[in-house]
Amino acid sequence: MDVSAVLSQLGVESSSFESGPLSVHTPIDGSVLGHVTPHNARDVQAAVAAADQAFRALRELPAPKRGELIRVFGAELRANKALLAELVSVESGKIRQEALGEVQEMIDICDFAVGLSRQLYGLTIASERAQHRMQEQWHPLGPVAVISAFNFPVAVWAWNFTLAIVCGNPVVWKPSEKTPLCALACQALWERAAGRASVGPLSPRALSQVLLGGRDVGELLANDPRIALVSATGSTAMGRALSPKVAARFGRVLLELGGNNAMIVTPSADSKLAIRATLFSAVGTAGQRCTSLRRLFLHESIHDSVVEQLTRAYADLKIGSPLLPDTLVGPLIDGGSYERMQAALTAAREQGGKLIIGGTRVLADQYPQAFYVQPAIVAMAHQTEIVCQETFAPILYTLPYRTLDEAIDLHNAVEQGLSSSIFTTDIREAEQFLSARGSDCGIANVNIGPSGAEIGGAFGGEKATGGGRESGSDSWRSYMRRVTNTINYGNELPLAQGIRFAD
Repeated sequence: MDVSAVLSQLGVESSSFESGPLSVHTPIDGSVLGHVTPHNARDVQAAVAAADQAFRALRELPAPKRGELIRVFGAELRANKALLAELVSVESGKIRQEALGEVQEMIDICDFAVGLSRQLYGLTIASERAQHRMQEQWHPLGPVAVISAFNFPVAVWAWNFTLAIVCGNPVVWKPSEKTPLCALACQALWERAAGRASVGPLSPRALSQVLLGGRDVGELLANDPRIALVSATGSTAMGRALSPKVAARFGRVLLELGGNNAMIVTPSADSKLAIRATLFSAVGTAGQRCTSLRRLFLHESIHDSVVEQLTRAYADLKIGSPLLPDTLVGPLIDGGSYERMQAALTAAREQGGKLIIGGTRVLADQYPQAFYVQPAIVAMAHQTEIVCQETFAPILYTLPYRTLDEAIDLHNAVEQGLSSSIFTTDIREAEQFLSARGSDCGIANVNIGPSGAEIGGAFGGEKATGGGRESGSDSWRSYMRRVTNTINYGNELPLAQGIRFAD
C-alpha cells in the first residue's frame, strides 16, 4: 500500500508527514510510514488561543447551523470511507472489516449529531410562586481537548468532535503518538468538508485542530484554564495522572479508561452463540479494545466442554496481515505490548494458571519487526491478582463458578467497570444480571459479548473506568453547561419557601 498516495487523496499535505523527527511505523511489518513533527508548548498555546477565539463565534451560530457542518462532514466521510479505513488498518493494525466498521461509526455519529442539533432540549419547571416561570437551558461549554488512544484512532475522536461542535465547542485533538497519520487525515477531511459549508467568518481549521506529541502535550492541555473539558481515553494510570490536574483548576473531565471485561455463561446458555461471541470479543483487534473480553466465568458443569470447544476454535484462527481478506487477528501495536503480554502470562502461571493454548509469537520470520501472537486461553482456578489487572493483549482467563451470585461477585471484584455480558436463556438470570445487584459496569449485555457498541447508547463505565459517557443518549450534556432561569412576569416579588420580611 502506498501510504503517501492515500494520504494525498485524503487531502493531507505531504509536508506534514514526509519530514520530522518522529517516525511513524506500521505494526504490520514495522516499516516506516512517515515522519511527523511533534508540537511544542508554543504550538499548544497558539492552538488553545485559536480555539478560545473560535468558541466566541461558534456559540453564536444556531445549533442547527452547527449541525449542518457535521452533515457535510459525514458526507465527506462516506465518500472516503474505504480510503480512511485503509489508513486505519495500516497504522493501527486492525483488520479491514474492523477498520471499515470504525469509519462507519464516524458516519453514524455524524448522523446522530445532526439530529441532535435540533434536540438540545431544556425543561420548563413549575414554580411555587404566582406569575413566575422556571426553565433550564443548555449553553455551549467552551473549548474541548480530546486525547485519544491508538486502538480506535478515528472513531473516539469523532464521538467527541461531532457532539462538541453541535453543542458549540471547538476541539483541540491530541491523538496517540502511535497513530498520528489517521488524525492528520481526519483533519484534512474536516477542512475539506467544512470549507463547503456556510459558516460565515468561522475558520474550519480553528474549530478542529490537531496537536501531535506525547504526554507533555496532554499535560499542557490539562493545565490550561481555557480548556473547559478534557475528554481522555487511555489507561487507568493515565486517568489518575491527568484528572487531578484538570480538577485543580475546576475544569471538567470525561474519562474512558481501563476495562477488564467479563462474560458469564450459565448452564442454560446457547453454547454455540456464547463461543462465537467469546471468540470475537476476546481476539478482535488482537485483544486491544477497551471492551475486549478478558475474563470468562463458566459454570462448573460446562466449564471443561466450553474450554475444549474454544481451544479448537482458537487453533483455527487466521493470524496475519490485516490487509489480507481472510485474516481474523492482526498484530499487536508494538514490542512493548508483546512484552506486557508475556509478563502477564508468566504471572498467571506463577499464580496457578494453566496455559491451554496460545501466547507465542508467530510470523516472526516473515515480519521480524512486527509482533503477531496467537491469542491465549489460560485456565485459572481462582481470580488472582493478574486476572484482576487489565493486560492490553489477547489473553482470555477462564474461571469456573458454582452459583450465579458467586459469579456476579467475582465479576464485580475488579477495579474496572466498563463492559459485561451474560449468556443465558433463563429470564431470571438475565434480569438479575441487569439489576442493581448484578453487573456494576456501565455496559451490561445479554446474549451478546461485551465488545461492539452502537453509537445510539451512551458509551462508558464506572469505577476505575472513569465514569465518563460518550457517543449517544444524553452524553451531549457533558459538552454543555446548564443554567436555571426564573422569570417573574408579575408585579409582586414573592420569595420562595413562603419567606416574608417586614416592609
